[in-house]
Amino acid sequence: MRKIVVYELLSLDGVAERPDEFFADWDDAMDANLAEVIATQDAVVLGRRSYAEWAGYWPGSDVEPFATFINGVTKYVATSTPLDQDWAKASAIDGDPVAFVRELRQQPGGDIGVHASISVAQALLAADVVDEIRLVIAPRIAGRGRRLLDGLPPIRLESLRSRTSPSGYLLVDYRVLTDRR
Repeated sequence: MRKIVVYELLSLDGVAERPDEFFADWDDAMDANLAEVIATQDAVVLGRRSYAEWAGYWPGSDVEPFATFINGVTKYVATSTPLDQDWAKASAIDGDPVAFVRELRQQPGGDIGVHASISVAQALLAADVVDEIRLVIAPRIAGRGRRLLDGLPPIRLESLRSRTSPSGYLLVDYRVLTDRR
């Protein structure tokens, strides 16, 4: 069975919205961490807003290693409307995104990433579909914005790894523990 891996950039107070406002430095350890996260992924699930923002940015970007990855990977978009921007290997999810991801994880392939899409990550976490959460936590307090973990039921986690990058960012990986799966 494929793993569902949520990868998010957060402020110290848990804000995931607009990480460009609290991520000022990016160092080699963060690049290596990202490369490790995406190395095992062959599909990504995005929300509608993330897709719209990313489809306008990443096709013309040379920010590596993510540009090559995201432009080449299969992308599934949780939306009830047709995609209005063309991006290679992108398609809209037909129906319930949670049911879609449950079915997708049963198919052969690598890990399935959930990147930048707060509502998709929250829905999958609440539905007990996520296997790992990999976070990069900035040494900043955003003070406002949507938080990744707001509104979720209690979820037990096991720490897999934690380290600090030279720029002071926390790189933390958790396994989601569950009795319901």
